[in-house]
Amino acid sequence: MPEQSLSLAQHYHERTKYDPDTIQAKNHPLDWSRQPVPFKEYKIGMPFGLRSYLETRPEEVADPDEQFWHRLARFFFFSYGITGVLPTESTPHYFRTVPSAGGLYPAELYLISRGTQHLPAGLYNYQTRQHALMHYWENDVWDALRDACFWHPALDGTQLALVVTTVFERSAWRYQDRAYRRVLLDSGHLLGNLELAGSLQDFRPHLITGFADRAVNDLLYLDDQTESAIAVLPIADLKQLNQHLPLFQTAIASETKRNYSSRIPDGQLLDQLHQATQIPVSDRKIPWQRPEVTPDRPDKYNFPFCLKVETRSQPILWNQDLTGLEETLIKRRSTRSYNGGELTLNELKALLDFTYHPEHYIEQHLDHNPDYCDVNLVETFIAVSGIQGLEDGCYYYAPHLQELRQIRFKNFRHELHFLCLGQELGRDAAAVVFHTADLVGAIEQWGDRAYRYLHLDAGHLGQRLNLAAIRMGIGVSGIAGFFDDRVNETLGIPIDEAVLYITTLGRPRRGG
Repeated sequence: MPEQSLSLAQHYHERTKYDPDTIQAKNHPLDWSRQPVPFKEYKIGMPFGLRSYLETRPEEVADPDEQFWHRLARFFFFSYGITGVLPTESTPHYFRTVPSAGGLYPAELYLISRGTQHLPAGLYNYQTRQHALMHYWENDVWDALRDACFWHPALDGTQLALVVTTVFERSAWRYQDRAYRRVLLDSGHLLGNLELAGSLQDFRPHLITGFADRAVNDLLYLDDQTESAIAVLPIADLKQLNQHLPLFQTAIASETKRNYSSRIPDGQLLDQLHQATQIPVSDRKIPWQRPEVTPDRPDKYNFPFCLKVETRSQPILWNQDLTGLEETLIKRRSTRSYNGGELTLNELKALLDFTYHPEHYIEQHLDHNPDYCDVNLVETFIAVSGIQGLEDGCYYYAPHLQELRQIRFKNFRHELHFLCLGQELGRDAAAVVFHTADLVGAIEQWGDRAYRYLHLDAGHLGQRLNLAAIRMGIGVSGIAGFFDDRVNETLGIPIDEAVLYITTLGRPRRGG
């Protein structure tokens, strides 16, 4: 196949694959003195402090106006707040409610107000260290936001919107061009948290990932060579009856770029792909569609004569008022090592249930139909090495029929150690979850912007899996670095499936 028959997203994916024969040549020494700071500072603006509102639960406050501030403060805290500090020889390392590759936290969170009794119109940046909103632009920009989002209906019925951006250099400093994968996964983690934190505080984020990139970046006064919008989320306040909004599609297609130089220098691939995935500014209005009542397609792979295991499970309990979810978000940490012990089949079933079946949690007041870009494009394979009651091997997970289908039987501990770049997490885990997608098919549908959508959705799913594991006392850690092609070859995953993300699950080693 001639190289130019590949879209730029495919070219990027091929160029940023890790391979055991070339990975050493791609490594570069890190200059720790130049590590980017994972916080954005504003020298001018009006801060709206939120920290004091964390001391009292919203339901303990009688005045609705005062209650709003308690809800908003907790919404931001549980979405992206700092939950711990680890002193180091240089700068402290801050733990947050979401994981991030290398602890680099490339995402920034902005609030746009239409102008309410609580928040004057304009632009706000969430200052994580201070737990405050910095009001750095005071003029009304709501019409400009609607133009940039092609008049998405959710912006008609809401007064507030969030924008998730990513600062590329924070991750590229360490991961070079492959950092684009990681910043998208990290943004997906944050989208997962925003959805769940919204349920905690009666806010409903409505995801928009199809927007005119330059228009949103200009609206926020971003230098889009260094920082760029990834998602826009109008926030419906469910305390207001008129903001109980219907759902609409979230994504629109970009162009597919095939006219490019195949000799793009290393270090420029990330920027080239991000520019190619952008949707240009225009005055068109998108005919935003309502989702179908039953949008799920049949499970993709039905391997003949394979072992099939039903995965239906009782829901994980998050306690009254979802206090168990709050506790889980606060104590979220990535597991550093496993002891090689087994998990039970019922534990694995419960993890899958929370990740893929939010409709089972409506009685616990969680959103039963959270927004994704196009989650039906993401597939799940699980390498089982230590699940009681389940034969070792690689399984395809069929979420709609809720069953595991074995595609290869073998204990893969040794191979998983290798596939995960020699990380012991892969070797000692009881199960390793692989999120994959048919990249070619996704690009045919969504253009090169499909690369964003797939990784955002994989990160969102990974965050649900992460929180479910922590709630159950199970160790969990995401891995975005792996030998791409060897995964498919070793585990028997169809070659058309591009590996997006890996999540390891196991018994944590004491102190790990």
